[in-house]
Amino acid sequence: MLDVRTAPAAPSAIHRADYRPPDWLVPAIALDFTLDPERTIVRSRLEVSRNGEHDLPLRLAGEELDLLSLRVDGEPRELLIEDDQLVIDLTGATAVVETEVAIRPATNTKLMGLYSSGGLLCTQCESQGFRRITYFPDRPDVLSKYRVRMSADRTAFPVLLSNGNPLATGEGENGTHWAEWEDPFPKPCYLFALVAGDLAVNRDSFTTMTGREVELGIWVREADLPKTGHAMWALKQAMAWDEQAYGREYDLDRFNIVAVSDFNFGAMENKGLNIFNTRYVLADRETASDGDFDAIAAVVAHEYFHNWSGDRVTCRDWFQLSLKEGLTVFRDQSFSEAMGSPAVERIDQVRTLRAAQFPEDAGPLAHPIRPDSYIEITNFYTATVYNKGAEVIRMLRTILGAEDYRKGTDLYFERHDGQAVTCEDFVKALEDASGRDLTQFRRWYAQAGTPKVSARLEQDDDGATLHLSQQTPPTPGQADKHPVVLPLKTALIGRDSGRELVPEQVILLTEGEQSIRFDGLTEPALLSINRNFSAPVIMDVARQPGELEALAVSDTDSFARYEALQELMLRELLSGINEGPLNAEPVIAAARATLTSNALDPALKADALLLPSETMLAERRETSDPAVIHRVRDTLRAAIGTALKTELRDHYDAASRANPESLSGEDKGLRRLRATTLGYLAAADPDLARELAREQYESARTMTERQSALGVLAMLGGPQADAALADFFNRFKADALVIDKWFGIQASVPSDATLDRVVQLAAHPDFTMANPNRLRALAGSFAATPFAFHRADGRGYEWLADVILKTDAINPQTAARFVPALGRWRKLEPGRAALMRKALDRIFAQPNLSKDVFEQVSKSLG
Repeated sequence: MLDVRTAPAAPSAIHRADYRPPDWLVPAIALDFTLDPERTIVRSRLEVSRNGEHDLPLRLAGEELDLLSLRVDGEPRELLIEDDQLVIDLTGATAVVETEVAIRPATNTKLMGLYSSGGLLCTQCESQGFRRITYFPDRPDVLSKYRVRMSADRTAFPVLLSNGNPLATGEGENGTHWAEWEDPFPKPCYLFALVAGDLAVNRDSFTTMTGREVELGIWVREADLPKTGHAMWALKQAMAWDEQAYGREYDLDRFNIVAVSDFNFGAMENKGLNIFNTRYVLADRETASDGDFDAIAAVVAHEYFHNWSGDRVTCRDWFQLSLKEGLTVFRDQSFSEAMGSPAVERIDQVRTLRAAQFPEDAGPLAHPIRPDSYIEITNFYTATVYNKGAEVIRMLRTILGAEDYRKGTDLYFERHDGQAVTCEDFVKALEDASGRDLTQFRRWYAQAGTPKVSARLEQDDDGATLHLSQQTPPTPGQADKHPVVLPLKTALIGRDSGRELVPEQVILLTEGEQSIRFDGLTEPALLSINRNFSAPVIMDVARQPGELEALAVSDTDSFARYEALQELMLRELLSGINEGPLNAEPVIAAARATLTSNALDPALKADALLLPSETMLAERRETSDPAVIHRVRDTLRAAIGTALKTELRDHYDAASRANPESLSGEDKGLRRLRATTLGYLAAADPDLARELAREQYESARTMTERQSALGVLAMLGGPQADAALADFFNRFKADALVIDKWFGIQASVPSDATLDRVVQLAAHPDFTMANPNRLRALAGSFAATPFAFHRADGRGYEWLADVILKTDAINPQTAARFVPALGRWRKLEPGRAALMRKALDRIFAQPNLSKDVFEQVSKSLG
């Protein structure tokens, strides 16, 4: 039977190869807002200049704008709109173009442009939201100096903020007031920001390395002010770290952060006025977990670091998105490593990469970190652009060394300050500063897919030879792959002594096959390779019996030791999934050695003991049955928990000594280890774990303790779970971020009954699809729980398809984020694959899909 679909007219793709410089530049823009949720009036004054020799008209993008007037050099002009663009014929080299438009923030459910959120008026312009505020050449290579005037009702909007530095304030008529702001640095329109509302501020200051004092402010609702201390601490730490690590000093008199409840992203780096999702600002011991505290510090740092890697030097076009995001993620990862345990941070980074980016690289949505085309650019705010992009920067630092890498970034910022540039410009700066040829390395920017590296250590009487090969599987649109540069940190560990026979060195794998010789070995050697995950690859290492077990207890690199235990677990789990023997004994022995080791801190023990995720296991197979994966993984968990029950209980009890007031690595690690051991006890002895979790929940002194106990209770079910969930809701019902946790915990239970619970929760009075945080907590958590989501009857797919279609009508960006969960149908056994594809077909057949969802679904169907 032919597979026939009736598709809507496909939106046209934009191609990187078609880039051309802007026809017109806008050196300066003045904006005047009369703010009102129902009808805001925006008056803009653009000073435009012709860019080169041409006679093309000025084209200004606009979306959902009510154009009231147009003037050119003070004279009225007739309106000509073509494809949502205001087209203006200009004769001279320069002109002043003035427009007046009306917009409706209160009905802007897309949360792009100017919109209402919890009584505030705020903006989100990246990537193409500014065209929803006023007519403008909405592209990142048009850089302008901004002057902004806002007027609004003083009672409803007593605080008026914008980019840059404040110029003046005053009183207006009929209870209004006004404020003027100016940003002295040219910026693209995606970095424009405005916030108006009734806000309180946590004020502080920071003295820069040249002695300038910067006024800092974190603006929130009055009731949330006590929860801003950690974010302010993180901001000041980030400012100091960036000066020391990259030599980057802040450049304005003010730096403001505003927290809003309704936000499509985590945060936005608008110049001098960062707008944050409340999730990444608000925290205290009662309402935020250790993970929340860490995430807040990382995101605050990330957005601050954008001041240079994104604001002062920005992207020429959106294909260069990883230029700012990959670099800035690497910078925030390095900051987090400096603030905490480098090994623990690195494990978390790699776990995220494997959970989100590796599946993306292996699926229908695979793309290079610098894509070649897109239909809707917001679909490329992906783990590939961000997380793999960061790994590419990390490899560059590894290859060049810390000193030459720093010389290269210094040159990059100095050479391109105030410019919109490309990924090539960044690599060229590193090349020029270091004298290294990075021609082959550039393939990382153009080639999709995760390389697979095979390694085999061949030993003889005189030494050993390491045989390496690399291969990258085909991805959509890229059938043939070329070898990339892979910096593999490698050491040889004495099998008997446990010492480094060959100290760590960086092996550059540049060919399809290479061999490296090691002479003078005094004992049999264990291969420790890709230490600290120096290259983002899938390793296939030929191992002799007992090697992984030995490395899991003796490797001198903390990450490699963690990795050895993970590979040991993977080996046994995949054997069981493939209907072979599941031998738990080697895993149990290595887990016992890890648990009782005096060389590992509590956080490292907790990370090493966690079993590989069901998603990771599925990615290691061509196709899989999620129910089989879940069953085999649960079997190994129960075997480990039963065999190590005494040790687990001892560590669980000992970890209770963690200081609830402390965010030190030791205390966070103890709480982390307590959660891990409780999970294993739940697999081995549900009745014991249920009682321990109940006691922990009731006596909890931190959200970390309370949340981990509630998660175990919810997983085990029963009256204790119902009572704890009811108590949790009643205790925190006034705190939206904590109630997001309540929804997410229930949607994450790996049970056949979870979908029915999710359906009930979707009808809960506190659930709303209009708030991205709440929707992600429920739908996102459910879709990320394989056993519950991949029901054999396909109801999970049907429910998520309904969510996507409903959300697409109000917020296409958020809707599109859920499509990849349905796009992995090729990795499933035939029955589930057919049902998942059916759900995608149903979405695809709907008329008037947004570009966001259309692109994701059409590529997923392939």
